[in-house]
Amino acid sequence: MTALIIVLCIILITIVLVQIGRVTELTAQIKGEREVMRDSSKWNGWISLGFLVVFLVSVFVSAWHYKNEMLGYGPHAAASQHGGALDSMFNLTLIFTGIVFVLTHIALFWYAYKYRWRENRKAEFIAHDNRLEMIWTAVPAVVMTFLVVRGLDAWNTVMADVGSDEDYIEIEAIGQQFNWIIRYPGSDGKLGARDYKLTSANNQVGQDFTDRKNWDDVIVGQEMYLPVGKKVRVRIIAKDVLHNFYLPQFRVKMDAVPGMPTYFVFTPIKTTAEYRNELRKYPEYNEPYDKADPTGPKRWEKFEYELACAELCGKGHYSMKRILRVVSQEEFDAWYKNEPSYYVSQIRGKDDDPNKGKVLDIDPVEVPQPADQDTTKKEPTK
Repeated sequence: MTALIIVLCIILITIVLVQIGRVTELTAQIKGEREVMRDSSKWNGWISLGFLVVFLVSVFVSAWHYKNEMLGYGPHAAASQHGGALDSMFNLTLIFTGIVFVLTHIALFWYAYKYRWRENRKAEFIAHDNRLEMIWTAVPAVVMTFLVVRGLDAWNTVMADVGSDEDYIEIEAIGQQFNWIIRYPGSDGKLGARDYKLTSANNQVGQDFTDRKNWDDVIVGQEMYLPVGKKVRVRIIAKDVLHNFYLPQFRVKMDAVPGMPTYFVFTPIKTTAEYRNELRKYPEYNEPYDKADPTGPKRWEKFEYELACAELCGKGHYSMKRILRVVSQEEFDAWYKNEPSYYVSQIRGKDDDPNKGKVLDIDPVEVPQPADQDTTKKEPTK
């Protein structure tokens, strides 16, 4: 039924356009072709000026209206240490491109009005203008050079790896259809070795459990935690197709490429609670989270940092969402203390365990029971 309605609409639109064409032809015959061209050109020119005003006003009004919700300003300033450099670069680019955007659109529609068709007007042919070519070549070249240099400086700052003497936590994010597998190091602070050939139903990461660094590694559930103010290095890997590790509030975005490990280093500077308090100051975030329940929690109360996949990795792409909570170091330590080792809880002693039958120093120590004592009363020796 829907398809039939669409086809009928297309037919009706075609009929209307054909009729408009016929009316135009009849009008030209009645009024004269030159008079019709003069009226049409005049109205097209004025309509172009009107559209210019409406268009530019709409652009600026909508940008101002959505700047705090969609454009990364106000409460959505970067929540990471490096994010300010990227925000500054985007703002600078916006200034230059915004000026060009406004000037070119004014010129486009003004010329449509100024050079509309008129009787007795003769077109002017300009074959060459060295001064004009120098201007439109030199100015963009200078601006682009400035932007590229600023971009390279920001890139080198953002993509710098951690130093050997730095205090940081390293985690691993493995993208697969359609989920992120997040692995944390154990108490040794080191992630164990992996080998894709070891991947199985019980070992989705391909951990090499002959490497003792894997024995205390943790694979977390749907919620991941990070401590505020602590540098984080993320190993980024893909198991199947191209994914993208995307934390928008932290200005973190890096492709996860099968067969080519990548990484990203960032430092969270706002806890989830602090970010919510920032949102709380803005009226659009004091609206009900669920419009069907006006008395329910507000939007700022339901905010969570989100780990998403920024590549269209398949029809289950939407389910790549994970919740990230940034908390104090004490809260992080308390959460992490209760996360069990994947090897101990899921692999140890089973058929997939390469150390099955061996006694490891991570095995629970059995407390020896005291030997049974003879409680029979003995007669004293006479």
